[in-house]
Amino acid sequence: MTSKERVHAALKREPVDRVPIYMWYHPETTQELAELLEIPPERVVAAMGDDIRQKWVGGNYAMEGIVHEQEGGSHVDYWGIEWERIDRFNQITKYPLQNASREEILRYKYPYDKIEVLIKQMEPVLKQADDLFIGCDVSPCAFEMVYRLCSMDRALLNLAADTELSTKMLNDAGTFALTLAEIVCERFPIDWLWTGDDVAGQQRMMMNPQSWREIISPHLAGVVKVGKEKGLWVAHHCCGATRPVIPDLIEIGVDVLNPVQGNCPGMDPVELKEEYGADLAFMGGIDTQELLPNGSVNDVRRETEHLLDKMTAGGGGYILAASHTIPHETSIGNVFAMYEAAGVSREEIFDRASEIRSIK
Repeated sequence: MTSKERVHAALKREPVDRVPIYMWYHPETTQELAELLEIPPERVVAAMGDDIRQKWVGGNYAMEGIVHEQEGGSHVDYWGIEWERIDRFNQITKYPLQNASREEILRYKYPYDKIEVLIKQMEPVLKQADDLFIGCDVSPCAFEMVYRLCSMDRALLNLAADTELSTKMLNDAGTFALTLAEIVCERFPIDWLWTGDDVAGQQRMMMNPQSWREIISPHLAGVVKVGKEKGLWVAHHCCGATRPVIPDLIEIGVDVLNPVQGNCPGMDPVELKEEYGADLAFMGGIDTQELLPNGSVNDVRRETEHLLDKMTAGGGGYILAASHTIPHETSIGNVFAMYEAAGVSREEIFDRASEIRSIK
């Protein structure tokens, strides 16, 4: 099967030759794999056999798509957010609306004039659309975009103390994400639309689930509807303890939930599969806090095999992925063990790397 065929079949709960794979790596993990395989870092996912290629055309482009060579390198994105490379990741160091007056916040404008620049990021992956499963990420879609602009504390304060201002900011964020979704779904031959809005912590959601339903869900529903009307799969990313609103995500049309952090309350992937697997596919679940960085090769292989057995029961509906970026503390042996459990051998990976090296 091609990667495209494999992912579509898994999401349809049809037979596959192996489980689809989509991993995110810490930059140091990518570099270590690149050195071992003797290939450029940007070719690592191809050598590993990952099935999905995706680009960010929304605010996540500023976080994931701009790479600084040195620690301390920084940039200001199209939203006015300042990012700095800290521990090899871009992290926010200045929120443009954190200390702004109410009037200044009401006047804030989203970068509609940069949309063509943003969606241009899709061009490299579209060249592989015949064989690979192609995604487009328009996140963050609502509340996460708001707190990137004004900080978490002020975003939560506005929710509680200034409903008019909070509503305006959420409307603006949702409308921009909706606009991006409409353009990319109309213009590009993608396989899924990727949405996202981090609204949960390690122990609970950042807000009452009912509040989420009333003020956040309508914005997500609008974006999801765009993908569904184009006949696309729609994936949604939300870290943390998001179980209280999983039925709501299903109701608005989400097909795939990521990243399934099993160490958070209510997020055991096997339990989620048993309860919601008929209506929702899952991507993630391999623990990045303890198992991958601290477990043995046998631990990783055994836990991955167990997860695959349970998450593909009943005919698929699962994409193998870690519950977050694979941390740089993870041994390469553990990375290979995870892939081997999924049916991708070390020899196969090295053979693909050899083919990549042979292409001039």
